[in-house]
Amino acid sequence: MVMLKEGSRPPWVGLGAAVWVQIAAGNAYTFPLYSPSLKSVLGFNQQQLTILGVANDIGENVGILPGIACNKFPPWAVLLVGVCASFFGYGVIWLAVSQTVHSVPYWVLWIALCIATNSSAWLGTAVLVTNMRNFPLSRGTVAGILKGYVGLSAAVFTEVYGMILNGSPSSLLLLLAIGIPVISLVMMYFIRPCTPSSEQDSLEHGHFLFTQAASLTLAVYLLTTTILNDLFSFGNTISYIFIAIMVILLLAPLAIPLKMTLFPANQKKIGVRGDEDLNQTEPLMTPSSSVTNLGSYYESEDVSEVDLLLAVGEGAVKKKRKPRRGDDFTFREAVVKADFWLLWIVYFVGVGSGITVVNNLAQIGVSLGVNDTTTLLSLFSFCNFLGRLGAGVVSEHFVRSKTIPRTFWMTVTQIIMVLTFLLYASAIRGTLYAATALLGICFGFQFGVMIPTASELFGLKNFGIIFNFMQLGNPAGALLFSGWLAGQVYDSEAAKQLGSSCMGPNCFRLTFLVLAGVCGLGTLLSIVLTIRIKPVYQMLYAGGSFRLPQSSGH
Repeated sequence: MVMLKEGSRPPWVGLGAAVWVQIAAGNAYTFPLYSPSLKSVLGFNQQQLTILGVANDIGENVGILPGIACNKFPPWAVLLVGVCASFFGYGVIWLAVSQTVHSVPYWVLWIALCIATNSSAWLGTAVLVTNMRNFPLSRGTVAGILKGYVGLSAAVFTEVYGMILNGSPSSLLLLLAIGIPVISLVMMYFIRPCTPSSEQDSLEHGHFLFTQAASLTLAVYLLTTTILNDLFSFGNTISYIFIAIMVILLLAPLAIPLKMTLFPANQKKIGVRGDEDLNQTEPLMTPSSSVTNLGSYYESEDVSEVDLLLAVGEGAVKKKRKPRRGDDFTFREAVVKADFWLLWIVYFVGVGSGITVVNNLAQIGVSLGVNDTTTLLSLFSFCNFLGRLGAGVVSEHFVRSKTIPRTFWMTVTQIIMVLTFLLYASAIRGTLYAATALLGICFGFQFGVMIPTASELFGLKNFGIIFNFMQLGNPAGALLFSGWLAGQVYDSEAAKQLGSSCMGPNCFRLTFLVLAGVCGLGTLLSIVLTIRIKPVYQMLYAGGSFRLPQSSGH
């Protein structure tokens, strides 16, 4: 194997390590597993528990600070903040739930949970922006894979919780407080910037297919074993075997760099060029040229042609110009663009309406006569994973073969979401599981499309903060559509039934109809966005592959 300079690693090693960090970064999904203990052990009422749920969502999705930090510090430093947040945040909650410390103030728990789940933002941002930079020619595929593993993290933690921890919330919290830091510290060494390849690697497609197949196999395995564990009572030996197989499947992506080590004939194609490797102390997003090969497509600018000619003639090549779509934008430059807000609103509609169903899925099931919602939750999680992974595969294929903007698939999935919400509202017998599966796929698609789209329109240099600002659409949607709309409609219908619980299709019917209308508006806006950015994609992918930014001579 070709020895690489210190500070550089084959990007496939980093991707394999990122899989484990992404599983750890999904720790916020474990809240339903230990929240009943918060209520029973600490004596909280439902409203207090709901407010703690808000802290869980805020911590998970507010990633502006990690986005800023990834431009100033190396990956290990960003990961280290996530390690500390997880250790101290979940450590405080464990002390309270295990009653090691009595009478922990409510506000302390709220802040601790916010800090604990904010580790998700630090860990996720570090690995996502690093791997997007290491694989700039396959952004959609990489985003789909990594966000897919985050979607699987809930199933991984649930399997460990049920088979190894015997359903003990305090043991789960101790695992989160210690296990997440251990995983992140072990993988920290391998997650670092590599100089990306400037041309397509013929082996890369096969490697990505293998990684996608490994994640899909893991998803099917987790769904199957979770259902079997619910139906049958397994002994410790069988449970440990199930967990061991799960660990092997999580290690599968590391088979790619192992193969490169054993069969180094094509090592030169992996995209790491010796003399150009980035030092490991460099930040995640290193400055790059803001000039991309966009041909003659430019936004209109009020710059005199004579001034431009004079500047070129005088060699005034360092004069800053406004970035054009596809260039590297600063956050301030991006936030004043119409495309930025169109993408944010379309994403906000897609994930905001979807998270409303996620947050109320148990109540939706009970109101329609499905008392055991475990299967519903497992089905949604599995389809959410399929949507995230599929978004990368489908959008990457069509953007390369037909130069179809990725946002076209946001349009398609939001049309399906309109029909899905109408299906929910109709409450036709036997359609609940089909509607939940469809919604899970469409919900996952929003994540897998937004991430590479933001990087293609506004560049990778400040991708961390731009991506994390887009992510705010998730808690904003949860607050508006779930906390306000669905909550008020449910309580109103429950009051009509003279009880605290609501039964029947009317409990959520108005909510579903409103969400269908909202997704209809999102569909129209996504069409507008797709039309606006189509010329950009025609230039970026004119040759069937992404054109990297070129060094500018001016």
